[in-house]
Amino acid sequence: MKVTEFVYSALIGIVASCRSMTPMASIAAARIAGRNTSGRLLLLDRPLFKFGALAMGIGELFGDKMKSAPDRTVFLGLSARVASAGIAGAALAPRGKEKTGAAVAISAAVPLAYATLAARKKAIAGIGQTRSGLIEDTLIVALGAAVVFMATRPNRH
Repeated sequence: MKVTEFVYSALIGIVASCRSMTPMASIAAARIAGRNTSGRLLLLDRPLFKFGALAMGIGELFGDKMKSAPDRTVFLGLSARVASAGIAGAALAPRGKEKTGAAVAISAAVPLAYATLAARKKAIAGIGQTRSGLIEDTLIVALGAAVVFMATRPNRH
């Protein structure tokens, strides 16, 4: 087993550390665009889950700007990151190595949630919640899209 086999799983875990729903939303968008993942992905092939993941990803981008938005390190925030990183990390792992891909993604997402929260709080103090959130959104959505695009391939029926 090569460490480089799981680079996309690790990168999608980094995405999950900042935005819990972006990994699944990115994969759902790729599936809608006709792209395949190397790992098996059962849930996001169902229309309800696929479009639900997109809606949740978009909703999270808006909700994050609210003053009442909880920190990403509260129990539910970390739980969402574990679930999303695990599903996305498995999907981007080599076939047959989905469990390792999930573990790699979760291992990146959870500790980095604390580091990215500290960075976000510093940015909020400097430029405000909305501006710092929009900058973070831009970077993380772009990273999520790039990782998933590079990790997937066009569906050839």
